[in-house]
Amino acid sequence: MAYNTKLDSVYNHYLSSYSLRTTQYDTHKKSELRRIYNSIVKLNKESPLYMLDASRESRQFAVGLKEGARSLHNTIASLGGLDEDEMLGKKAAYSSNDDIVSAVYVGDESESAFVPPYNIEVTSLASNQVNVGTFLPSDAKADLEPDAYSFDITVNGLSYEFQYNIREGETNRKLQDRLARLISNAEIGLTADILEDGKGNSSLRLISAASGLSSNRDYIFQISDDRTSKRSGTVDHLGLSYLYRMPSNAEFLLNGEPQSAASNQITIDRMFEITLKGVSGPGDAPVEIGLKTDLDSLTENVDNLIDGYNSFIHTAAEYVDSHPRSGRLLGEMEHLCRYYQPDLEHLGFSFGENGQLSVNDDTFRRSVLADEGRTQFSTIKDFTNSILRKVDQISLDPMEYVEKKLIAYKNPSGNNLVAPYMTSSYSGMLFSGYC
Repeated sequence: MAYNTKLDSVYNHYLSSYSLRTTQYDTHKKSELRRIYNSIVKLNKESPLYMLDASRESRQFAVGLKEGARSLHNTIASLGGLDEDEMLGKKAAYSSNDDIVSAVYVGDESESAFVPPYNIEVTSLASNQVNVGTFLPSDAKADLEPDAYSFDITVNGLSYEFQYNIREGETNRKLQDRLARLISNAEIGLTADILEDGKGNSSLRLISAASGLSSNRDYIFQISDDRTSKRSGTVDHLGLSYLYRMPSNAEFLLNGEPQSAASNQITIDRMFEITLKGVSGPGDAPVEIGLKTDLDSLTENVDNLIDGYNSFIHTAAEYVDSHPRSGRLLGEMEHLCRYYQPDLEHLGFSFGENGQLSVNDDTFRRSVLADEGRTQFSTIKDFTNSILRKVDQISLDPMEYVEKKLIAYKNPSGNNLVAPYMTSSYSGMLFSGYC
């Protein structure tokens, strides 16, 4: 059990610090995993033996560098795919009023020519449930005797019991703070925080992560201590059962037809993912969503590529002072860019002294429309492929850029045993901080 607890700590730290958002590009086929394994074996077969810097800073740098490379890889993959013919070919969606409805195209690229525009009028947004407790004097002693207490929270039909102890002389505010952390850290679909009224009083507020109503309930969560295992009284004292705002569904017209949804994020005909952000005003024209032109889509894809590249460079640059070898990485990326610089500059690209890229959209559009621009556009794909190969190399062996000392070379005869997990030293360094 102790092992599982430590393992959970590692995963929780990793997910909260680095892998905040996973995508479809983080899943792999067996053939892809086999290819990665074979690459690791080949990489390490003749690699010398090193002593690594195992400091906490080095662990953070190695894992952060790998996650930065993974993020840039996924950015490139999301812009049409990793195949050279599809690269940067993703269709982009437009919205005539992004303040009310935003849209992302998620359909099949082969069907994009047949996608009609949609008109949307938003009547009301979906809302989540909010419970606000009683405002109590923050510095006053909690009106609960020292003892073990508990209460139950039911979320989407599942019940969770929370237990805690009241300490001698504990104030209302300390109790509210403690319960806010207890509920939020439980990750059951609720967050809790503290409200203040400016008069020395505070209240515990509970907010559901989900929104909307199900067919058989008019609430998302309920709080009670009527049948709890420990002493009751928490719910009444803090007023946690007071429903401040009921959850509600989003209401909108799609091409004139009334629609309802439990969330403000909706998929239309497996073509568009739309986010309802505001309510249409009286007399406002319906919001139109559809596909941008090929040139507009390409321009947006290039902008997203540059944003992803600059984010990666910024992450690497943060470690230059503490990890000098990250300067080597920045130099390698700059050398890669300079190779393509003349052609890219004709397309409107600019190269900053700090390694950042930028592009003038108007110049880019004019260049692509010109005959020579169409030829030069292949340079962008070559440039993107070069970036992709580089970040895949970094992701495979981020330890290449960590401070280390050479201990011994492999046997020059070539009869060496492979060490397929040497490039995963960063994961061992991560675990060593917890186990």
